[in-house]
Amino acid sequence: MVLILLQTAVCLGETPALDKQALGQALFFDNNLSLTRKQSCGTCHEPGRAFTDSRDNGVSGAVSLGDDGHSLGNRNAPMITYASHVPEFHKNENGEYSGGFFMDGRAVTMEVQAREPFLNPIEMAMPDTAAVVARVRENPSYVNALQANFGTNVFSSDEQAFNAIATSIVAFERSGRFSTFDSRYDRYLRGDYTLTAEEEIGRMLFFSQLVNCHSCHLSDLRETASGELFTNHKYNNIGIPENQALREKSARSEPDIGLLANPRVNDRSQQGKFRVPSLRNVAVTGPYMHNGVFEELETAILFYDKYLLSTASSQTNPETGTGWGQPETAENVEVTLLRGGQPITPQRASALAAFLRTLTDQRYEALLEE
Repeated sequence: MVLILLQTAVCLGETPALDKQALGQALFFDNNLSLTRKQSCGTCHEPGRAFTDSRDNGVSGAVSLGDDGHSLGNRNAPMITYASHVPEFHKNENGEYSGGFFMDGRAVTMEVQAREPFLNPIEMAMPDTAAVVARVRENPSYVNALQANFGTNVFSSDEQAFNAIATSIVAFERSGRFSTFDSRYDRYLRGDYTLTAEEEIGRMLFFSQLVNCHSCHLSDLRETASGELFTNHKYNNIGIPENQALREKSARSEPDIGLLANPRVNDRSQQGKFRVPSLRNVAVTGPYMHNGVFEELETAILFYDKYLLSTASSQTNPETGTGWGQPETAENVEVTLLRGGQPITPQRASALAAFLRTLTDQRYEALLEE
């Protein structure tokens, strides 16, 4: 019946309205929805790079460039593959903050998150919701699709229309394109791939009590659990050092306070905590940490030895040849958590990195060879 209606519409010269998912995809990649018409959601979340930003911008890709062509953000653009599996921002049964969107969880839901980049003064820089809606209304197919999917009165207020725009983008982000679960690790669980010796050592280390990866990067401790996102969705301050190169190029001088920047959080003990990211596609979505301070995956892994060993090598960032640097927020660093497990030697780091590479979606495996 749907096919007959579509064929009839085509014969009559009508263009069928886009469904929510297709509309969301079009909006996601539309540069016209930023102030200078040069930047879209897809600019900072490239589909060919697991929906992260691969541009350098003079800071080794640590953060994204703004719509004005020169302003820099202060956080690394997060991967949005598998984002639809992140729970809404809440306190769990232990009273711990969990879930939410952006690294500080300030957006309770994906729909709230989808609104913010349009109005962020650096990202897409639109002055208000009315301006966004006006840009959308320039495109007749958008108007047709929004009315078809949300009712003919969808433009009765700018807020209502803006919510419909965000909902459409989220419909696209919830599509199977973002959550394929077809990595080598997923194929291994299904019996369709055999891990190499190093990958297997890394897998055993990751799930073991020898190193402490499982404390933050597993929601299901069973080694055979399918659909694992490799995050517990909670928030931690692991003492990430300030990105000096970024600080020198940006106008910001204040430290990033993380979870405490969330308007729903007023407990100063949460300062400097960031949501634990999923490790899916981690090998192709560097640089790493909330401020992009580490360029290599092995560096991010070896960083944890800073809290486990006092040797010269454990206190040295292999990318710079100097010390790791002081944490942005030193008073809340979770030292007890960081001192769990045994040291991560270079050999263990290599094996763990080999395992983490198996978490790469099949369509991005070619990037591992770059």
